[in-house]
Amino acid sequence: MNNLAKCVLPLAALWLAACSSSQPERQDNDEAYDRETAGGRYALRQDKAPGVAPNLDHVKDAVPRYEPYSRQGNKDYNVWGADYVVWRDIENYKDKGLASWYGTKFHGYHTSNGEVYDMYTMTAAHKHLPLPSFVRVTNTANGKQVIVRVNDRGPFHDGRIIDVSYAAAYKLGMLDTGTAPVRVELIRTAPSGRETWLAQAGAGKHIQLLATRSGDKAKELAARLSREYGFPARVEHQSEWYKLQMGPIPVSKTDDTLARLIAEGYAQAYFLN
Repeated sequence: MNNLAKCVLPLAALWLAACSSSQPERQDNDEAYDRETAGGRYALRQDKAPGVAPNLDHVKDAVPRYEPYSRQGNKDYNVWGADYVVWRDIENYKDKGLASWYGTKFHGYHTSNGEVYDMYTMTAAHKHLPLPSFVRVTNTANGKQVIVRVNDRGPFHDGRIIDVSYAAAYKLGMLDTGTAPVRVELIRTAPSGRETWLAQAGAGKHIQLLATRSGDKAKELAARLSREYGFPARVEHQSEWYKLQMGPIPVSKTDDTLARLIAEGYAQAYFLN
């Protein structure tokens, strides 16, 4: 088993369910996973908040800075039969969806890029962004914002787009609910340290390019297109079909991007939203 798999697979139990101890379905998933892995690697069977809730008002946002991508945690990977493509050289990313959080069960254990998870710092997990990355997360239910450093993989649960640390969840006001509707925006920083790009508010559009029965073909195309276009490309596996999709793409660039894709041979490409 490679280093990425060692980091990612044991975390899947958490990400396959909610990130609040108030949600009972998570315990069942954690227990099933631990049985499959002969007891699991964690001291706790179910994730939860600290026994005594600390005051984290003093914790500052992560400070965006240029960092080379980590040596581990940046290869395409598979979790529980699902394939995930790491977006390399991504220039534009903004999305809306649900955020969850993770806490004491994983505190002190290694993240997917080999660092040690500290739930009292401003970090996060994402399925596709290169590690490390910096993103701004806005809780659209209350307007609270944080900047976090992405150094882990997840959440592997339908509809969830990011897992934030306990500290970030505290700042976002989502500890009690376990999940929250959020907007996630990539912050790009040049080697000089200058911030080069920050997505504007709101999510862009997604384009579906093709559906194929060849997972290898779809993943190869996704990696190439994300490099060429600078937008995230992913593969959705449904039944025997692998659907190649790109996005979110800023609204100002969607028409030009679709026209370019069609001109390059993706005649069936169309907007998903």
